[in-house]
Amino acid sequence: MKIFTKLITAAVISASFSAGAMAQDTIAMVVSTLNNPFFVSMKEGAEDKAKELGYELIVLDSQNDPSKELSNVEDLVVRGVKAILINPTDSDAVTNAIRIANQADIPVLTLDRGAAGGDVVTHIASDNIAGGEMAGKFINDKIGKNAKVVQLEGIAGTSAARERGEGFMKAVSTYNMDLLASQPADFDRTKGLNVMENLLASNPDTQAVFAQNDEMALGAIRAVQASGKKILVVGFDGTEGGIAAVKRGSLGATIAQQPRMIGSLGVESAAKVLKGEAVEKYIPVSLMMIVK
Repeated sequence: MKIFTKLITAAVISASFSAGAMAQDTIAMVVSTLNNPFFVSMKEGAEDKAKELGYELIVLDSQNDPSKELSNVEDLVVRGVKAILINPTDSDAVTNAIRIANQADIPVLTLDRGAAGGDVVTHIASDNIAGGEMAGKFINDKIGKNAKVVQLEGIAGTSAARERGEGFMKAVSTYNMDLLASQPADFDRTKGLNVMENLLASNPDTQAVFAQNDEMALGAIRAVQASGKKILVVGFDGTEGGIAAVKRGSLGATIAQQPRMIGSLGVESAAKVLKGEAVEKYIPVSLMMIVK
């Protein structure tokens, strides 16, 4: 009986230790939406790096809903994860979620989109402003002076939409472009199609379109093709669909981010933080122009 009791006690101690070790090795990733190829690639990059480094990775989808994002973070705090990577649905709204993690002393790292508040260890993203300028320069090089352009904006309130728009507007000013319209299509392909149809109807002399992500660009292409017009479309992100459209010649160019690298660097940076190592406040990921 004593031997049996000792075996049970040892098993309980072993189970408790394993659970503690698992919690200690768990990093979480909260993604704005997994209904977008860009963020799916980011998730895959994080998963590969977590596996390589020996961490368990929990991935939660906020479905582009700030309230869902908040509940995801609250759940992760209760589960005792050791670090949270978050790709915000909205740069302002995410502040409350980050502060909840801060109160629990859980380090937070932002990916692709920044946060307006809360304590963030590091932000890992491409230089969206530079990318917007690259898109504008490409349009100017292809169309020439005084190009008549429209812009499809991403989700209002996200740093990515704000910064890409800021960069593009710098190019509009630098190259004296004629900005006919700039409207949101929420980084969504179907909305990109619908908004572009309306913009073409009210701006028939449009020569070029800058879409702040490839999904909207792919929607815009369908609207352009249906109109029978020859209009240059430039996207942003360098997704598989965007690059394929460039190769076909339907998309003029895409400013390629490296979502897998952003996810990978997120996990790598979180691992450093958990080991007590210093990380830079901002970790840039390089951009490149994809053309045919």
